[in-house]
Amino acid sequence: MTVSIGMATYNGENYVAEQINSILPQLSNSDELIIVDDGSKDKTVEIIKSFSDEKIKSFTNEKNLGHVKTFERIISLCRNELIFMCDQDDIWSSNKVEIFKKHFFEEDALLISDNSHYINKYGNRIEFKMCEISTLDSKNFSKNILDIYLGRAGYYGCGMAFRKELKDVIMPIADYVESHDLWIAMAANLLHSNLHIDERTHFRRIHGENDSLKSRKLLKKINSRIIFIKSQIELQKRISKYNRLNQVKLDKKKKTA
Repeated sequence: MTVSIGMATYNGENYVAEQINSILPQLSNSDELIIVDDGSKDKTVEIIKSFSDEKIKSFTNEKNLGHVKTFERIISLCRNELIFMCDQDDIWSSNKVEIFKKHFFEEDALLISDNSHYINKYGNRIEFKMCEISTLDSKNFSKNILDIYLGRAGYYGCGMAFRKELKDVIMPIADYVESHDLWIAMAANLLHSNLHIDERTHFRRIHGENDSLKSRKLLKKINSRIIFIKSQIELQKRISKYNRLNQVKLDKKKKTA
């Protein structure tokens, strides 16, 4: 299975080289690391360009798009069978790609997610409390969607990989979406094609500037729930179309068999 890794960067000069170095040794010549920078003002782009590796394909947004639209662009650029998302400031375990490929080979899931180890800005292991996914709930799709609504779902892009086929449903990402990772997780659960794994295959860096850890006011939390409702309605429409098209393809195969 060929692999595309998608990384969004923004003012990540302190950590991005270490993350790239943790990823590249795991990739074969047919794999790719897609990096889209969202208008960094520091030396992030310069550091990325210093890597002389043909597997790296780097792009820069003409204007700052924010993390959701940047990841949308990244996903559109990914061409391989499995698509991993990653943050600029984490560190991958040396066998992350191998572990995920093994699970994709054994399971028919469109999306696979894991939990994180945590490190501080110096790279030292720390204890940190965040929402986590449970392997027991992989196929408890209704509960997983409810957890998204309740703000207790441990789906984070840095711990997710999905099959290329999922792009048919999740792309393009609706303009009102605030969290691309929850959009993707909701789609996979609505499709009943989701797997949570026990292995923790990356070290998530906690340094005080993580966007996903910033507290939110009550009105924003309420607005997020409205967005989840709109997202579910939109994704269900797309899934109906996706299922019809797959049925047509299946019928054509049967006729030619």
